[in-house]
Amino acid sequence: MLKGKHLSPNQVVALTFLGLILAGAFLLMLPISHRDGTWMPFLDALFTATSASCVTGLVVCDTGKVFSLFGQLVIIGLIQLGGLGLMLFATLFSVALGRRINLQDRMMIQASLNQNDMSGVVRMSLRVAKYTAVVEGVLGTALALRFYPQFGLKGIYYGYWHAISAFCNAGFDLFGNYQSLVAYVHDPVVNGLIALLIILGGIGFAVMSDVVHTRHFRDYRLHTKLVLVSTAVLIGLGALLIQVMEFDNGRTLGTLSAGDQWMASFFQSVSARTAGFNTFDLMQMRTPTILVMVLLMVIGASPASTGGGIKTTTAALLILSAHQVLFQKPECVIFGRRIDQDTIHRAFAITTLSIIWIFLAIIGITYLEETTLVEALFEVVSAYATVGLSSGLSQHLTAGGKVIMILSMYAGRVGIMTFAMALTARRREALIRYPEEKIIIG
Repeated sequence: MLKGKHLSPNQVVALTFLGLILAGAFLLMLPISHRDGTWMPFLDALFTATSASCVTGLVVCDTGKVFSLFGQLVIIGLIQLGGLGLMLFATLFSVALGRRINLQDRMMIQASLNQNDMSGVVRMSLRVAKYTAVVEGVLGTALALRFYPQFGLKGIYYGYWHAISAFCNAGFDLFGNYQSLVAYVHDPVVNGLIALLIILGGIGFAVMSDVVHTRHFRDYRLHTKLVLVSTAVLIGLGALLIQVMEFDNGRTLGTLSAGDQWMASFFQSVSARTAGFNTFDLMQMRTPTILVMVLLMVIGASPASTGGGIKTTTAALLILSAHQVLFQKPECVIFGRRIDQDTIHRAFAITTLSIIWIFLAIIGITYLEETTLVEALFEVVSAYATVGLSSGLSQHLTAGGKVIMILSMYAGRVGIMTFAMALTARRREALIRYPEEKIIIG
């Protein structure tokens, strides 16, 4: 396990991702990683490694056409390691060798898995590995069977490769020409399997474990209930809004049958929250639809999952807190349970820091690049929320723009609170409590 007597768990998590990114960048620079046998510029390799390790999916070059088999395997390896976290793999390695997991190790695992306490973190790590193997194995096999008639033996490789990319909410694809899954807009099998992989990867392993081991919804933990309800609402509402706004747009959904329109709307609502696949040209959408997609990307997936964003539970707590204030409720209550104020404060802090980061990154991108505000907003949010949907801007970024996007992907994957706390000193208990005084707000 990674040791660091003078490092906090947040710093260790941030450094493990940094190490993974740098190692991946070195491998992707090598001539063996490219079909034409040439060296890749370091910044492009770093961008690709960051996007893969942070399970984003934004690219500066065509993954399917530029990278060799070795390069593609490096990318999918980074996606798997980045999606599940290096600390989880270190834990599994230690367990396999029969090594004792000490208190410091458990603290690192807790931070990596984003758990509230250390009890059962080793057991949770083993469950994460088991769930991942089952989901990627079973649904990857189904995808392989679907792609085999079209691609032959390569279809088997495509099936498992894209299953890992989808379950880890990465959005990388090998179909070329930056088309993602546009060729499969009419295919219910590909749409259904990829959407299911994205949803399972995005709800979080704690939720998956609770659903597997608990029979009735009423017996689920509050976290599980909140994740499942908010996920269902976001997917349903997102699909409805996309369908209503785009059904008569001949450049997106207008040429599809009614059934295919709903399937495409549903798929894009699922994918927009953090996965990055698309089945129609997103930049041909109307501006209101693009803004809906931006909102879905900002919210993202759920905690302790492979996805990004401020997280579904954070968004839910913001709404519940607003409801509490609006209706002058003494406490924030959901499903018969009270939410403590520290959790609500953390939700507001995450959202505030995220908005500040996105705002500053947009300023930087619009200053450095020849682009519109909408394109910059879409690309920056996609990077920070580790989604991977693109306006096409990433392929034309200057060096400065690439650095901004790299930092946004890194901060978004590590978590803005983890990222910020990794840069600050450890908390010290206050020895003085200052007098309270009210200020006017609103």
